[in-house]
Amino acid sequence: MIGDTTILVRLLAAALLGGAIGFERELHGRTAGLRTHILVCVGSALIMLTAEHLFAVYHGLAGIDPGRFAAQVVSGIGFLGAGTIIQSRASVRGLTTAAGLWAAAGIGLAAGSGFYIGAFGATVLVLATLYALTRCEWARLRKSRFKSVTIHATGHIELLGGIRAALARHGAEVQDFEVQKHDGHVVLQLAVRLSVSRQEDVITQDLMALPGVSRVAWGMGS
Repeated sequence: MIGDTTILVRLLAAALLGGAIGFERELHGRTAGLRTHILVCVGSALIMLTAEHLFAVYHGLAGIDPGRFAAQVVSGIGFLGAGTIIQSRASVRGLTTAAGLWAAAGIGLAAGSGFYIGAFGATVLVLATLYALTRCEWARLRKSRFKSVTIHATGHIELLGGIRAALARHGAEVQDFEVQKHDGHVVLQLAVRLSVSRQEDVITQDLMALPGVSRVAWGMGS
């Protein structure tokens, strides 16, 4: 039987480790922040402790398997992760936070089972990944600029594939887009991220070479 002190220590460890990840997400203004990660981690630890308790109490009397409890936590955390993911027309946000919640659940299970070295090591790796990738993203953004481009064309909406391919050849990444159709005439408004070294006139030449494109206009990014 697990002692009361051990139970409290494991729950506290889960709260601290989950809070460390949640604090990083909170600093970046994510919806699932400090409180959410603590609750996920502590809840997972409690479920693991409950599984161990039931196994100790009913061992030999019923087929209690702590692994089944853990499996349900891992699969059940999906609904929280799905709630943090936001999909727009050209991008998806929240995947990192969703993955962080999934990792927090695993850390909570580890802490709840007394596997402290695994829980602590995973927390360090998760935090290192979040901080390191954030720095890399900021470094990339400093070398980029955001522009809007309006493209007038005749034809079908499938033309968007050719436009995105032409932009990709110049290292331009489409962040968002809007399509308007008027009697066979298509107007595409795109928000793109460009490298600071890329010139709009060179990209315009490639876009104008596409069948059906009649006009390309650049503007400031929003």
